[in-house]
Amino acid sequence: MDKFYHSVRLDPALCRGCITCIKRCPTEAIRVRSKKASINKKFCIDCGECIRVCPHHAKQATYDRLDTMNQYEYTVALPAPSLYSQFNNLDDVNIVLNALLCMGFDDVFEVSAAAEMVSEATRQYISDHEEQLPLISTACPSVVRLIRVRFPSLIPHLLPLNPPVEVAAILAARKAVKKTGLPREKIGIMFISPCPSKVTYVRAPLGTEKSQVDKVLAIKDLYPRLLASMKSVAGEDYPSIGTSGKIGISWGHSSGEASGLFTENYLAADGIENVIRVLEDMEDQKFSNLKFVELNACNGGCVGGVLTVENPYVAEVKLKRLRKYMPVARSHMEDDETDSVKWTSRIQYEPVFNLGNNMMESFLRLNQAERLMKKFPGLDCGSCGAPTCKALAEDIVRGDAGETDCVYYLRENLHRLSEEVAVLADDLHSKDKNSQDTLNTLKEYIRRISKEMSYLDSRDEEENEK
Repeated sequence: MDKFYHSVRLDPALCRGCITCIKRCPTEAIRVRSKKASINKKFCIDCGECIRVCPHHAKQATYDRLDTMNQYEYTVALPAPSLYSQFNNLDDVNIVLNALLCMGFDDVFEVSAAAEMVSEATRQYISDHEEQLPLISTACPSVVRLIRVRFPSLIPHLLPLNPPVEVAAILAARKAVKKTGLPREKIGIMFISPCPSKVTYVRAPLGTEKSQVDKVLAIKDLYPRLLASMKSVAGEDYPSIGTSGKIGISWGHSSGEASGLFTENYLAADGIENVIRVLEDMEDQKFSNLKFVELNACNGGCVGGVLTVENPYVAEVKLKRLRKYMPVARSHMEDDETDSVKWTSRIQYEPVFNLGNNMMESFLRLNQAERLMKKFPGLDCGSCGAPTCKALAEDIVRGDAGETDCVYYLRENLHRLSEEVAVLADDLHSKDKNSQDTLNTLKEYIRRISKEMSYLDSRDEEENEK
């Protein structure tokens, strides 16, 4: 399994070479070269921010199509808590759950029910491991991947529990096998996801060797058909099959997970830029007396995922209204289910941002990058195709770019060459004894100026096309 599998992809045919994405990517994983963007797979954490901001829709999410249901004899839908927030005037989750059955699913297992089990396990883990505090939530795959590649000192603080979607998949698969008698490969466990990072988790999971989720469907794809099914269900006497309460439903928005721990010593942040700021402060040990840190890459939490259809802040209000008259919790961990919660493998640090293969080489290249940065204007304009002057300098020492990619450096170099040509022309005019050598040098300078001008012309053409 490729540890750098990614669910965010680029369609070159739609890319116009603008620099909107490189300025918003939190890990500086995107570059624009030859009028097209490209994504560095080692740096990308599949947060979906580039999908959100791309004006040309060139960044797209990879997920499974609805017709993949036909590959299995028995299918189980795993609706995310954020799914309930997509509908107006929803006052009963059973309408959504029964509509999923009407759509063709054979059974439903709420991820919010599994979330209540994870909350219960988290409370116990915090009580038993005070030396590890503060613990960082592992529910958001993008945050876990960010810590894995950029914040190695915080890896020991990761909560070693499976996310609710994985717990739901494990329990749903066991239930389906027992109920139907079918072999596991003929049963399809299908998660209805608000974001692409869950696809990455399923293909290359962290904390477990293999995910029990078979397919990941997008909320936005399911929404139209589900809405039609809900209208038909609403007029019938549908059964009550929901198994979650306030705690599980609250996982759909920011601070919902933390609120289920019954402690005030927590911090909750959403939006990938805010998440990075919190992780940097944690690395600098700026926080004290914290027990738990909940971090969501999407604004507003999972309701802000790029595969949803509703405004995240409106969706959060809908979730809060929906849970108002629900019991606190309805699902609890049984003794034979505890193995579904705990990690089976540890997270390993992946030093993808290192400039060299070893410490000595990294230090040498870092010094080289710092010298290069002094040549650049420090404007972080993005005209070079990199998000910052620092990123360009690092690209150069890695061999992925050149100094002439910086337009300002290129112009300055042209001015300097022009001045030197003028001096040589004066020497040639005075007919000194080395006039032939001066002429040859002058020709070389003119050749260099022509080359630099071609670089500049190409840059101007790109700017005009944008």
